[in-house]
Amino acid sequence: MVYPFGPGPEVGGPVGESYAVALVRTGDASGVTGVLRRLRFTGWVAPVQGEWVPVVAVPGGGTVAAGRRGIVGVGEELAGEFGATVLVLRVLADRQLALVAWVDGEETGRFVSDPSREPGADEDVLDDPLGLESTASFAAAAGHPERGQELVELLREPIDPENVIESERLSRVLRLLDLPTWLVAVVALPRDIPTGPQARETTRLGLGRTGLAGLVLPRLTRRRRRPPPVIADAPQGGPDMDPWLM
Repeated sequence: MVYPFGPGPEVGGPVGESYAVALVRTGDASGVTGVLRRLRFTGWVAPVQGEWVPVVAVPGGGTVAAGRRGIVGVGEELAGEFGATVLVLRVLADRQLALVAWVDGEETGRFVSDPSREPGADEDVLDDPLGLESTASFAAAAGHPERGQELVELLREPIDPENVIESERLSRVLRLLDLPTWLVAVVALPRDIPTGPQARETTRLGLGRTGLAGLVLPRLTRRRRRPPPVIADAPQGGPDMDPWLM
């Protein structure tokens, strides 16, 4: 069974995939699963990949845990629970990329490539990237502080939505930071992922439960509940706004 991933807002170009992953720097995959059960999480837990336990949210852009938590809320809870480094990566309809990092349980940065594509965003929210000044901390959290400026330049680069999708940029981010590149293919779950884990190696949770209940219950709840935006109070514009103030 493949869970539906809800499409994000679309302006120009084809609709792409939505997916979200939290990478937890710990060798304790069973401990991560235990916390996710308590949070009534819906998604997948993959086996340890190097230093990281990948946690895949379903749906990528929706509420996936108790307390109206999306993947960012889940990442925050895991970071606090383990006092660990956690990296969150989220792509919406291949038109928005969001990154959030915690080190030793403390948040160090948030980035959103296009806040206007956040689900529920007002029509006048500006599409300028937010959080570029903190993205070097993401490289540091991944263990490559020397690549921080290169990451900033990569995320600052405008992309043509008619020809380039955010999954392509995320692939470049993952290669730059030596993170698992198969993460851009997590929508293939529960099938085997090329260069990634086999389906039998992953644990599927639905509202924190495995088995048939974990498949059926998520379809009956949370459908209309949106998690908080990655960055609240995004700048807004309008026809009368002075461009010098932007």
